[in-house]
Amino acid sequence: MAIEQQKVTVTLPKPLLERLNNVIPSRKRSLFITEAIEEHLDLIEQNVALDEAVGAWSDENHPDMPDDEGIDKWLKDLRRGWS
Repeated sequence: MAIEQQKVTVTLPKPLLERLNNVIPSRKRSLFITEAIEEHLDLIEQNVALDEAVGAWSDENHPDMPDDEGIDKWLKDLRRGWS
């Protein structure tokens, strides 16, 4: 099923537009710009999620993982359930 598309008008700095025109064939520019926007939005959304998660971890809530050895044991036990 195709995603509905809509035309938009954007203003770009002339040097950026020249670079785009020199590198990306005209018939592939919409796809290139779409992918670039999606990638950049993904990074922004990931940063927002990371900012929201700051402070979510506390040592008091995870006494079974006080050090690298405890974390390794926890991961080993977790992965054992995957098989």
